[in-house]
Amino acid sequence: QVRLVESGGGLVQPGGSLTLSCVASGNISDDFLAWYRQTPGGQRDFVAEITSSGSTNYPRSVKGRFTISRDNAKSMFYLQMNSLKPEDTAVYYCYRVVGRGIGYWGQGTQVTVSS
Repeated sequence: QVRLVESGGGLVQPGGSLTLSCVASGNISDDFLAWYRQTPGGQRDFVAEITSSGSTNYPRSVKGRFTISRDNAKSMFYLQMNSLKPEDTAVYYCYRVVGRGIGYWGQGTQVTVSS
């Protein structure tokens, strides 16, 4: 069974930083990994992705502020978020695509940026 568990969400002031973690079951070395976020009533939006070779991609809204990374030895991946803005407030989900092309989601972690 493929499982993903996020942690690290919370309340942070504008301009602050948070690091989200996602621990996965099994070996993630060959997997595509990503982070998405969703606001109430909104769609789930792409935030960051990292390929098995370490290539990364971000939307313009977070580029330069967010960094995705992975630690295959620990079966974990991360989202470092800096210079946070109120509009970054959302539930953040980690996402993993295993070798057969099947995607799996974590349960989500709330990030609130507010003074």
